[in-house]
Amino acid sequence: MAELSSPPESTSEVAAGLFRKIAVAAVLGAIIFGALAIYADVQELQRTARSFAPSAFVAGLGLAAGNYVLRIARWHYYLRRLGLHVPLMESSLTFLAGFVMSVTPGKVGEVFKSLLLYESRGTSITRTAPIVIAERLTDLLALVLLTALGALTFEHGPAVAVGGAVVVAGLLLVCAYRPLGHALLALADRLPLVSRFSHKLHEAYDALLEMTRPAPLFIGGAVAFAAWGLECLSLHVIVHGFAGASIELDASTFAYSASTLAGAVAMMPGGLGVTEVGMTALLTSLGKSGLTHPVATATTILVRIATLWFAVVIGIVALALHRSLVPRGAATTVGPGTTGSS
Repeated sequence: MAELSSPPESTSEVAAGLFRKIAVAAVLGAIIFGALAIYADVQELQRTARSFAPSAFVAGLGLAAGNYVLRIARWHYYLRRLGLHVPLMESSLTFLAGFVMSVTPGKVGEVFKSLLLYESRGTSITRTAPIVIAERLTDLLALVLLTALGALTFEHGPAVAVGGAVVVAGLLLVCAYRPLGHALLALADRLPLVSRFSHKLHEAYDALLEMTRPAPLFIGGAVAFAAWGLECLSLHVIVHGFAGASIELDASTFAYSASTLAGAVAMMPGGLGVTEVGMTALLTSLGKSGLTHPVATATTILVRIATLWFAVVIGIVALALHRSLVPRGAATTVGPGTTGSS
């Protein structure tokens, strides 16, 4: 398998503009939170906040952390699946450092993890980038399934469930059925802007096929379902932190997964704006007695802090630890499709 002689950018070059991008996203997030607060009535929001039990937010953070632990395990499993034997601590820091890219559109910036592995171990970016694609694929499958399951008890729930099943089947067919995937790549090869990357796209697709074999697909999908289920539960717990507010578990599952999907499809950085508006609207319409608009707004703000901005902070810390603890340019061979660097 061909190797990249050098990455398009080093982690130093990426990091140079990283905090500016995070700052811009943070300002955008603050504006969105402010707009939600004004729409919900600031004074009502303040009164609502006084009725909130802080322990519910701590529990929400703990559930979000559980999501990260499960996804670290999946990342490490995928590395091993490709024959890349990276120590668990380094693997974990690499994965968590990718969270600094959580506010990139569709989280595509998480390919930064591949760049970190390239610099520390000389591992081909082309070889490891498909792991990120497989992560996004199984995350998407899990969120679609959670959305479908959460909607089953609603009036039009069965239709949503069938639609979700069709989406899942289509994605799996493209990613796991080689003839169809190669046929689509052949069509893409004819496009002027794509043809120059044709070899790397075919190489990445072949590596992705390894990730979509029955065993890794089932394991990765099951882990993703459990991981994102924890974040749905985080929303459920936070809602019940407000005095008198309640929501059924299926409704909170639908509210979280559907709004997260909408943010991802919109390709906004971190789903900003789309996810917040969608989550607030769904909570208001699906919640039981006590889940007023101010409570829904406060819940959305707290959930996004616990599941998005908490991840960004963890990513910043993990990146700093990675740069100080993990040697760069280690001379090692970690499996097929890799090179050592000195």
